[in-house]
Amino acid sequence: MQRKRTFHVTSRIVMSSFCLLGLSVTQYAQAQVPASPVVVAPVIERQVRAEEVFVGTVMPSKRAVIGSAVDGRVVDFPRNAGDRVEAGQTLASLLTETVELELAAAEAELDLRQQKLAELENGARPQEIDEAKARLAAAKARREYLRTHRERTEKAFKRGNAATADELDSAISQDAEAEQNMQEAQSALDLLVAGPRPEQIAQARAAVAVQQAVVGQLRDRIAKHTIISRFTGYLVTEYTENGQWLKKGDPVAEVAALDNVEIEVQVVERSVPYVKIGDPVPVEFPALENRILPGKVIAVVPQADVRARTFPVKIGVENTISDSGPLIKAGMYARATLPTGNEVKAMLVPKDALVLGGEKPTVFKLVKPAEKDESAQVAPVPVDLGVATDQWIQVIGPLQAGDKVIVQGNERLRPGATVKVVRTIEPLKDETKDKTESSAGQ
Repeated sequence: MQRKRTFHVTSRIVMSSFCLLGLSVTQYAQAQVPASPVVVAPVIERQVRAEEVFVGTVMPSKRAVIGSAVDGRVVDFPRNAGDRVEAGQTLASLLTETVELELAAAEAELDLRQQKLAELENGARPQEIDEAKARLAAAKARREYLRTHRERTEKAFKRGNAATADELDSAISQDAEAEQNMQEAQSALDLLVAGPRPEQIAQARAAVAVQQAVVGQLRDRIAKHTIISRFTGYLVTEYTENGQWLKKGDPVAEVAALDNVEIEVQVVERSVPYVKIGDPVPVEFPALENRILPGKVIAVVPQADVRARTFPVKIGVENTISDSGPLIKAGMYARATLPTGNEVKAMLVPKDALVLGGEKPTVFKLVKPAEKDESAQVAPVPVDLGVATDQWIQVIGPLQAGDKVIVQGNERLRPGATVKVVRTIEPLKDETKDKTESSAGQ
């Protein structure tokens, strides 16, 4: 009993001493507890908008089943599934010997017709014209001789017995024949000098054009016997093999372009008005250790699924190609973060600043800024939550930009607790962008 009385008396004396110093019981209790070390971060003000994660599947930017344009037998199929093929590279070759023989004959016929056209267009040679002139001169000389002979015969016949009637008829006939020969020689020379008629040249040109079309058709048939890829990509399916007979239209191989891929997600109708073509979109790939790559909205299909009321949105992502193939493969699972609301100005705190479990989420802020190595008190601030963006979240409550909130060491704090700030976390200018770029560079 004596010990109890002594303890109570001693306690009253100590309490009375603190009261004399102007300290309350609570302050006395706090004075006995050392300041808790904490890490703080400032409240920041930013333009943010509501976002939501949508799941989708990686699709090639192009995909085509390439078939045969002609009938034929496969003599070479050098590609295997998984091989990379460039635009214009051969996928398969068909037998072309028969068509090549037809082409050789057609090309020879074309050469013949071209030479005939060139002969008409070039006209007569100078030597041919000189030869025609010589024949004309000879015809004129003979005609002069026979005309003189005819005149002498006529005079002799008129004198009486110097020439008979038969001799006169013969002289007249020879003179007429010589005149005709001279006219023929003159016409031949005129034709050589004038050259071929335009109609003849036009006919020869038409014959050449017809044969050129035949040759072109045969060359096209041969070209179609070589089946090529129309774009750069990867051979994903084989449909034929060496020795197989293909009919026109039969599939040969399927090629998918993966240098750029598309992620198609389904966006509900209340959110699709906020998605714009060209918007940057971070895309996460769980199969690639949750790697985040930058994407861009390339299409918003204006036709909804009438049962789900969702619209297809296509997001383009540039792929990484290495010797082992594309980093992002067709069919992979992906998550894209798209906007679902307008931008608003908001107060943001790190998500680690939230203390949950009460009626409302709470953050602890410094009542007064702590100087170096000095202690400060904290006060709880109930808040409502808004838009979350990466490691930050919007809080609605009595907070202002620049206020310091506890992000580490806030789990067991009580109102009015004394803390010691050991570190202040400064926010990045654009954490989402920095995170995406950092992940893309890995």
